[in-house]
Amino acid sequence: MVKFFGGPIAGAAAGLPFCFTWGLTVAGMMTTVLVVSGVGRMWALHQRKRRTEKGKPLFSKNSRRIVGVFRRFGMAGIAFLTPILFSPIGGTVIATQLHVPRFEIMLHMLWSAVFWGLVLTFVAVKFSHLPIFH
Repeated sequence: MVKFFGGPIAGAAAGLPFCFTWGLTVAGMMTTVLVVSGVGRMWALHQRKRRTEKGKPLFSKNSRRIVGVFRRFGMAGIAFLTPILFSPIGGTVIATQLHVPRFEIMLHMLWSAVFWGLVLTFVAVKFSHLPIFH
């Protein structure tokens, strides 16, 4: 659930069928998105409060870059980058902190999980003969 790359690699190493590995990968990411988006608003408010209490600026260099991606590409851009850059937890927290509605988070993360799950599962199965999988 936490690391998107682990599912396809583990499925290929265990010799699971392609569709089963792909399905479990998508289900793992979506479970994470569901749980994190449920408690994400409270956590985001807590983090913001902690930052202001410590006197830290609200935006860092990294968060400005993420907001730039969001402004340019919207939730679709965040969802596209989530499995490969942010992890399911990170991408969902980012979307939650940007006040994206929960349904929109779920919808975009679903197509992203399906797409990246397919790509990564295909790559893992295709190259499962390499020593790294044994």
